[in-house]
Amino acid sequence: MVIKDNAHLKDLGLLVLRVSLGLAMLLGHGLLKWSKLIGSEEIKFADPFGIGMEMSLVLAVFAEVFCSALLIIGLLSRISLIPLIITMAVAVFYIHFSDGFAGFEKALLYLIGYITLMVAGPGKFAVDTLINLKFKK
Repeated sequence: MVIKDNAHLKDLGLLVLRVSLGLAMLLGHGLLKWSKLIGSEEIKFADPFGIGMEMSLVLAVFAEVFCSALLIIGLLSRISLIPLIITMAVAVFYIHFSDGFAGFEKALLYLIGYITLMVAGPGKFAVDTLINLKFKK
């Protein structure tokens, strides 16, 4: 891949942001929650929407595992960002806000990255872009 101009640099930056946020969320948070979900221990998890601890965990696992995987490859990127943004907003403003900045800093950084990707899109190096190019022909 040859970097030809600023557009390529922007797309490369979006690729790095998309893949790094997706992998970090999937490996650092999602898989741990998934193992908690399928494990034999009683589920104890925050229930910010009043739908039950188990269902709240299911939604978090959906966002942090499934949507992160879609984000990594750049498939349905903006749609997959919606659950991730909601999950991180809940983490910042409901779960960790009372812990102070140090408590919600990591979730806030994810949230900012996800919002950036929602606004900018997945970039040229994404499956979404390949699909769009194929259908434009």
